[in-house]
Amino acid sequence: MPIVKITRKVFLEDSQGRTFSDVVNDENQPFDIVLAFFNNADRQNRMDDSELHHDRAPLAGVVRELESLPEVDQFLSAVHSKKTTRFRQAVGVLVRMIMENRGWEKTGRKGSLGVRSPRQSRTPAHNTGGLAFWFVRAERYQKVEGMPFQTVKERCQEFVETSKTQQPAVKA
Repeated sequence: MPIVKITRKVFLEDSQGRTFSDVVNDENQPFDIVLAFFNNADRQNRMDDSELHHDRAPLAGVVRELESLPEVDQFLSAVHSKKTTRFRQAVGVLVRMIMENRGWEKTGRKGSLGVRSPRQSRTPAHNTGGLAFWFVRAERYQKVEGMPFQTVKERCQEFVETSKTQQPAVKA
């Protein structure tokens, strides 16, 4: 699959992306670093693999690496909850743009990335458990042309239905 390259211009031309111009245009927010991070073929492949092979949101495939970037970690560790929330939401929009350009569509469901710490005043919002430290949940996606594998839930339902019809009749 070819790499999807999202620039500031492309992001701001997106109907949802343009609502985050405050994030994109704030020089104190590491949005350019995030763009460079996601404009990478290996990371985009891991995002696909996260949905396809691990049944997790695409962001789950790269979130630890993203959060380990010093500029991202430093920004998210600030106490500015409104700015950090907007930043995380802008990352979600960027992920959507990449996934849609790679043949995926939103499912309308969210996948968990972490368990939020009880909120204490004057401390940044972070997680106490899960996969990510700063991100709580992320959008789930499915291939536009259909998923090549069934979920465990779908397989289980099929298994139960099939095993009911294949059981030998009980003689009275």
